[in-house]
Order: sequence, then C-alpha cells, then structure tokens
Amino acid sequence: PPFWDTPLNQGLSVFVGLALCTTMLGLGCTVELSQLGGQLGGPVGVLLALLCQFVIMPLVAFLLALLFALDEVAAVAVLLCGCCPGGNLSNLMSLLVNGDMNLSIIMTASSTLLALLLMPLCLWIYSRAWINTPLVQLLPLGAVSLTLCSTLLPIGVGVFIRYKCTRVADFLLKVSLWSLLVTLVLLFILTGTMLGPDLLASIPASVYIVALLMPLAGYASGYGLATLFHLPPHCKRTVSLETGCQNVQLCTAILKLTFPPHLIGSMYMFPLLYAIFQAAEAGLFVLVYKMYGRKLHKQDTLNEDEDTDISYKKLKEEEMADTSYGTVTTEEHNSILMEPAQTAL
Repeated sequence: PPFWDTPLNQGLSVFVGLALCTTMLGLGCTVELSQLGGQLGGPVGVLLALLCQFVIMPLVAFLLALLFALDEVAAVAVLLCGCCPGGNLSNLMSLLVNGDMNLSIIMTASSTLLALLLMPLCLWIYSRAWINTPLVQLLPLGAVSLTLCSTLLPIGVGVFIRYKCTRVADFLLKVSLWSLLVTLVLLFILTGTMLGPDLLASIPASVYIVALLMPLAGYASGYGLATLFHLPPHCKRTVSLETGCQNVQLCTAILKLTFPPHLIGSMYMFPLLYAIFQAAEAGLFVLVYKMYGRKLHKQDTLNEDEDTDISYKKLKEEEMADTSYGTVTTEEHNSILMEPAQTAL
C-alpha cells in the first residue's frame, strides 16, 4: 500500500502532534504574567509581532513562491510556513546575542495568540494566486483553525506551571528546546528510511533555495523594521531573530495532520528544511556577534561606567565643597589665636 495509508505514517503523525504539544508547553513556560501585563501596557512588542509575523513574513513567502514559480503544493507549504507565528528558538538565540528577553517573549506569545485569527486569514489571502488548483480549492482552513485552537491548552498549562513552580517551568523549557532538534532528526531519519533517497530528490531545487532565502530575508526585514522604530541595538537584534524564526513544529503538524496526504506529498518536509536553514543562519548571526558585536557591547558598557565614575566624582566634589563651607581650617584657627596676642602687645 502507499506510504500515506500505512500504520507507520499514522504513528509519525502522532509523534508530530506530541512534539507540537511539547513545544507549546515550553512556549507557555516562558510567559510570566507580571511581565506580560507590563508589556501590554505599552504594546510595542505586540505591534512588532503583528507586523513581523503577519505582514512581512507572509509577503516574503508569497513573493518567493512567485519569483521561483513554485507549483501549488510547494507554494502552499511555503505560504503556511510564512504565516506561522514565531517559535521559541528565537528566545534562545536572543539570549545568546544579549537581546531584550522581555521583548522576545512577548513577541513570541502575542504572535501565537494573533495566529488564531490572522494565520488562516493570511493563508486564504495569499493562496488566491493558486485558486484554480485542487489543493487550494480544498484548503482546510477549518482544520487549520482547530489545530491552532488546540495549542491553547498546553500554552495555558505552561503559563500556570511558570506561575506556580519556576524550577519545573525552566526544566520543561529546556525539554521543549531539545524537542525541536529531536523532532527534526527523527522525522528526517524515519521519512528517509521509509521513502528512501528519492524523497529529497523529488523536492525541486527551487524549494531548497526558497528555504535558504526565506529566513535570511526575515532576519534582514526584522532588523530594518526595528531601525524604523528607532529601537536600541539589543532590541534590533531581538526583532530580527523573532522575524526570521518561525514555529516549524506548528507548520509541520498542520501540513501533516490537516492536509490530504496524497495531495501534500513530501512537501511536509519543507518546514524541516526551513528549520535547518533558520538555525544555521541564526547560528552565524550569533557567531558574528560573539566575534565582533560583543566588543562594541563591552565598549558601550565601559563608556557608561566611565560616565558614572565622572558623575560620581563631581558629586563627591560638590559634597566636599558643601561640607567645607563655614568650617575653620588649622591655619585660620592659628591666625585667629595670634591676633589677640598682637593686640595685647
């Protein structure tokens, strides 16, 4: 029988669903209610998440699909990945480049919540270019929305665990980050073993190029958007990583669980290709920062310390001047004592 009808494929679908639940649980464990309320009071992070994840990335995916003339199956996979919210990989990368962790977490969490409405809407809008194809005509937007709603439960559990027990939340966060790597490796091994080397050969070269360029364009666009908002350098790095890092577990689960397997074929592998390139490019981002940007960060810190020392010295001088006002020095005291003696003589 075809691979799509075998029990092994059904087991692979169950594994993808469990990996998605683990990822969303870890995402909930990053959210602290006190910081969330403070960020929502000045919703710059929510606005950036809206612009980055549901304006820039879907448009980038759409333009790349048109530029490389992808067929409807590959185009839908690319569009779905571009319409996904941010992933928790960006939180780890932001930490490695000394980014704004509060901004990173609020962008990831808010984009996940906004995806409940905006992800199916963006997918419907941008897929109109392939409306005459069977896959787009059967586009399971209802199943996509249902999958998105099902992620609210593990996210809520993660937020509750963070609120009640911080140590357990930190452990689950590490587990969710490792689950990304384990999911990628196992999916490649299992799919490659069952379908053979013909699987990767059946994916067009243009799809590999799109998977390479798409996260790179996201990183560059996010940095440019943060520059327009006049954000400080550490916030620019954060917005850049948040834009390019997509929730590939969610994209893989939607492609694997909601689309007809005989139509989507091997294109559920595109999010895995995207994950490889987004991690590699983000790793280069971190490496360049560690080699060059860290020196600038230290120099800025030293300049701040020098400014603090100068202001502290001025403050001490002012305190000494205020303290010495009205006091009598030793020489003045001796001269005062000599004046009555001279008068007596």
